[in-house]
Amino acid sequence: MSDEATVRRLATALPRVTEKPSYGTPAFYAAGKIFARMHEQPGVLICWRADLTEREALLAADPQRFFTTDHYRGHASVLVRLEQIDETELAELLAEAWEARTGRRAPEPGADPGV
Repeated sequence: MSDEATVRRLATALPRVTEKPSYGTPAFYAAGKIFARMHEQPGVLICWRADLTEREALLAADPQRFFTTDHYRGHASVLVRLEQIDETELAELLAEAWEARTGRRAPEPGADPGV
């Protein structure tokens, strides 16, 4: 089970990440691009994916953890129910979102973040 504090800790551990509000909720940016933000619905994270195919795979694999709404139709992001995801998988999702938006590979946890 994860929460907003876990998202913040994991997201800001990635290289050159800044946090600033977007649509009134905390959002995380790398290379000037948003890669994740808290949704207006409590306990839900919006997390960017590399493309729609990747998003659809998550939606099909586990609809209890991952979902979308009409607002995000055609958008390469997935909504994540934080209460349904553990910290390890959340860290992986955030690293992949960071990579999708920066075009770089995220360093392994504990590695030199001088990317």
